[in-house]
Amino acid sequence: MAGLVNTDWKLRENTIKHRTDEYPSKELVVRRGQAFLISLTSRGALPAADKLTFTVETGSTCALQAETRVAFGITSTPSRRSWSAVQTSAGYGSLSVSILSPVDAAIGRYQLSIKTDTSRSTLPSSLGTFVLLFNPWMPERLEIGEHWHDAALPGQREVLSQYLLVIHLSEDDVFMANEAERKEYVLSEFGVIFCNNGKTLLPWNYGQFEDGILDICLSMLDMGLKYHKDSTAGVSQLSDPIHIGRVLSAMINCNDGDRGVLFGCWKACRDGKDPGSWSGSVEILRQWESSGFEPVRYGQCWVFAGVLTTVLRCIGIPTRIISNFSSGCDKNENLILEPSESTWNFHVWNECWFARPDLGCMYNGWQVLDATPQGRSTTEKVECGPASVKAIKEGDVDLPYDTAFVFSEVNADIEGSLDTKSIGQNISTKAVDSNDRLDVTDNYKYKEGSVKEREVFAKACAKLNLKTNHSESARSLREAAKPSVLGKIKVKSPLEIGKDVHLVLRLTNLGSTTEYLTPNMAAWSINNTGKPIHEIWKASILVTLGPKEEKEFPINISYAKYKQYLLIDNLIKVAASWSKKEGGNVNRVIILEKPSVTIKVLGEAKVGKEVKVVVTIDNCFDEELKDGVLKAEGSGLLEKTFKKNVPPLNPQDSYQVQFKFFPRKSGTKYLLVNFSCNKFKDSVTYQDINVVD
Repeated sequence: MAGLVNTDWKLRENTIKHRTDEYPSKELVVRRGQAFLISLTSRGALPAADKLTFTVETGSTCALQAETRVAFGITSTPSRRSWSAVQTSAGYGSLSVSILSPVDAAIGRYQLSIKTDTSRSTLPSSLGTFVLLFNPWMPERLEIGEHWHDAALPGQREVLSQYLLVIHLSEDDVFMANEAERKEYVLSEFGVIFCNNGKTLLPWNYGQFEDGILDICLSMLDMGLKYHKDSTAGVSQLSDPIHIGRVLSAMINCNDGDRGVLFGCWKACRDGKDPGSWSGSVEILRQWESSGFEPVRYGQCWVFAGVLTTVLRCIGIPTRIISNFSSGCDKNENLILEPSESTWNFHVWNECWFARPDLGCMYNGWQVLDATPQGRSTTEKVECGPASVKAIKEGDVDLPYDTAFVFSEVNADIEGSLDTKSIGQNISTKAVDSNDRLDVTDNYKYKEGSVKEREVFAKACAKLNLKTNHSESARSLREAAKPSVLGKIKVKSPLEIGKDVHLVLRLTNLGSTTEYLTPNMAAWSINNTGKPIHEIWKASILVTLGPKEEKEFPINISYAKYKQYLLIDNLIKVAASWSKKEGGNVNRVIILEKPSVTIKVLGEAKVGKEVKVVVTIDNCFDEELKDGVLKAEGSGLLEKTFKKNVPPLNPQDSYQVQFKFFPRKSGTKYLLVNFSCNKFKDSVTYQDINVVD
């Protein structure tokens, strides 16, 4: 449009109202279904409002741009179903307009253009670009800010009062009613992931508002839609959280040749970084982008889930991380774990919050997405979900997507075993507003062993046309076969790397006759999938147990025995077997804790002011500690990862690393410190820091 001088995107006003002010971009970022204001200025008089036409379009291809292109004029009332604009003020050479996107608009980067029907040119003039995201705040009422009302010309205020101050709109599919949950699951850049049966916290820096992350997420979405396009989806693929969640769960791994973000590794990872060395998503995503979108080496389940959380929160979908202990991996989806299938010590996936219009409103709410490459989905791609958590609990395993697989992760039975209860224990997530563990097992299944839980299991089998003989025979065997000797492995001293492991095998004779046993005992290092890697210890003993007698036998595994065989998960499986009969064996997986470092913040933390931190490393080993490397990161605190090599430390010596940073944002921020050496890898500690303006 000839004579147009400037477009004022009202960045501060719009981003505060849209809760997008944390994005560092100079480009406007707004949420769909919510109005935003722009002001246009010209060297001369602007055409009348009814002579102006705006155009928006998005998409990485000409076809998508054409499909998403919408032209709309200035009207007296905004539309609920399409893009619309309402004039809020006008003067000589100036015009302010409130633009409203539909609540189901495609998300992404939009081009905004303007054209007048008095112009000789047939082409619209570009006003610039803006980014549109999902809107979990999408209210039932849309309120136009009072400052916009006051800026209107006197003759227009009645129109604004009548039509703009309160507009009733439908909800975004990702709408979440609770404000505390919205802050936690969309705006929080820090979280903890639960390991070791829920007793150990792994801190994670999501960093969705760090510089460049939004652009990387939009690039990932464009790439994913190209590689995983549903030809029948049309423009809806850009607006539907179901489809977008599915695409992104595939893009976080690289198993489909789609140039996804991460390679997985569950063994010695010699040509890349150990999965445990990551403390957050920012470094991974930046490395992926800077390499020309070459997959980053390496990740395991918590890394895949951490990165997916960052991407989904970044584009506005409420997301949290779930840890499932004793997690089944039922690849043939018959709800039974056979000997060839594994039980993971723990597995981590994502839950995302959105509606399921494809299934019905009872299945709205939390949906499982899993980016870890465990197998191919029903689409033959390496992706998983979204599977409704409600559908999983109710045994509706025939519903899309991958519901039967997730059902087995939390509630499969074990072939040839009386045990129908061990799969899916202590299912956990971070609580809102704290780093405490929230147990969500009841969201996934009814109480183990209850009549209702067994009814749901039978229902799930029927949905998949599977026989339920296993479950029935297991129950009858459990009632008939009571083992004469019970065993249990107990921990006698703290489980720490560098220390000997002290356990006891407790055997109890339940019968009225003497039992003569020869328990064979062994210990292996295992990976997170439960696969034995190295045998590190074994022994046999002769045991005589009188009627009703109980005895304990020590199991001692020296540090020298296990130190060279530990993997990144620090897992050891200890087992004892004294009979081939059911119940004639016992096993336990133990996790050795890593020594931690101490973080001390010196003085008050203020935005833009220098903050000094001292990290203390203690060598608690009886041997020299070498090859030490310390790394630190934190959203809003450090622009990039701090790294420092640590000199060798003699036994019982200490070393201090001091560094500084300049906080960029106020509020509670988290500093994450990762320390590795020749004795252990990736001990991660965090410190919360209150940053004031």
